[in-house]
Parts: sequence; structure tokens; C-alpha cells
Amino acid sequence: MEEPRLVCPDCQANLVLHAHAHLCRGCGMRWPDEDGFPKLFRERDVHASDRFMRLFYNGLPALHDPLTRHVLPWLQRDCDEPAMRRQMLAELELESLAEVPRGAPVHILEIGIGAGANLPFVAECLPSGLDVVYWGLDLSRGMLAQCRKRLPYSSLDVRLSLGDAHRLPFPDGCFDRVFHIGAIASYGQPQRALAEMGRVARRATPIVVVDEQLDPRRRNSLRDRLAFRLLTFYDRKPRCPVDKLPHTASDIRTTQPSRFFYCLRFSIPSAHSRP
Repeated sequence: MEEPRLVCPDCQANLVLHAHAHLCRGCGMRWPDEDGFPKLFRERDVHASDRFMRLFYNGLPALHDPLTRHVLPWLQRDCDEPAMRRQMLAELELESLAEVPRGAPVHILEIGIGAGANLPFVAECLPSGLDVVYWGLDLSRGMLAQCRKRLPYSSLDVRLSLGDAHRLPFPDGCFDRVFHIGAIASYGQPQRALAEMGRVARRATPIVVVDEQLDPRRRNSLRDRLAFRLLTFYDRKPRCPVDKLPHTASDIRTTQPSRFFYCLRFSIPSAHSRP
């Protein structure tokens, strides 16, 4: 069974650290560090929508979490931010990781870790005494720099990298849990990103994706619809991407934990090839 490590996004060969860069042992590609983070993507491969959202996140990394914590509940009118995060993370079934044999670290991947707002909520859900390595990936250097400021206060062993969700720099089937909250609607190729999540997850492990969708079961006022439009200005019709899941996906479950957000859970029952 593979263990997580950084690999070349191009050829999946191992990377070795050398002079502030990661060198690929397969194709020879040199992936430089940027502000202390391995940068494992090429600018030319970043889609226009991803570039735009990265400018947005790089411009306000210190404001992102306070806005989410204080403004989002006011816009939604139905759920405070900590309760919403706990409800979403419950789909990962972190408590069942206690069944992992002792001596074997548990590896969790958060794609789009941002400023690290989920770190304390994941830590409180984990069984006590569990050896956990937490991998965080993001396209925004500004958000990762903000996340790095949280690490001295976290009980988790966190490893941060700059990377593209469409080309994850990890081997097949190496993570015990994989999740993403809050940005897949802005991805250039969400279908490819979902396939990549399935590729790097261990067999049958829960994979959780959360993003915006106006709850169709509720009576949404004009104020609700306008607030949702303001929140999702970058997407004409935000919705749960069930139709974009890999064809091998199973255990598919969707919930709507708040007025503006869906939660999609799935797993891959067998080995999934790289898209």
C-alpha cells in the first residue's frame, strides 16, 4: 500500500529535495519552492477561472476567515460557522480511524486548505492518541502563508504545498481521508478534480466535497437569492456536481447542511487510474 509522499504531477515519479527545489527522478522536471512551499504546478496549466479566484484569495488572506465566520452566517440566516463545519466534517467519519492499527500513521488530505480554518475542527473529531499526518494543498500562496501562522497552535503534524487540484502531486491510493470545502465550483475542470480525489484516496475511504448550492427544498426569499448570488458571483448556476463524479464512485450521499451549501460524500471501491 502506497504511503503519501510528494511526486511529480507530470509523471508520478518520486521527488527529491535539492537546493530549494524538488527534482523529479523520472522526467527530470525541477519544481521550485516559493516562499518555503513546494510549488508543484505550472502557471500555464492554471485555468482562467482558477487564476481569477487565486487573485481574489491572495488579495485578502487575513480577511477570509473573519468574513466566513461573521458574514456568512448573517447571509445564510440558518447556521453558525462552527456548527456547519462540524456537520460537514462528520461525513468523514474520523472517529472510525481509531480502527487503524497502532504504529501506522493516519494520513488526511485537505484540498484547498486555505487559511486552515478546518484544522481545529478536524483535531477535535480525531480519536485521542492517533498518529496523524495532515497534508494541506492550495493554489494560493497568500492563503498558505496565513495557514502557516496557525501551525504553532495546532496539535496536528501539518505539511503544506502549493498545488493544483486537477493534478495532485501524490501517489495513487495513499490517503485515509480526502476532503475539500468551498471552491470546486470555481475549478476549471471539476470532473478532473473529483477524479484526482478518488485516485489518491485509499480503497473505499470517505471522500467529502462541500460547496455552494441554494437549497431547493426551502422557501428562499428574494433576500436569500440575492445574498446567494453575491456569494457565488463567479458561477452562473452553482450546484452539487454528482454528475461529474468518476464512473466508479460508490456510496454516494448528498446532504444540504445549510441554506447555501451542499455536502457530497462518495468513495472509490477499487483502484482508480489517473485521469
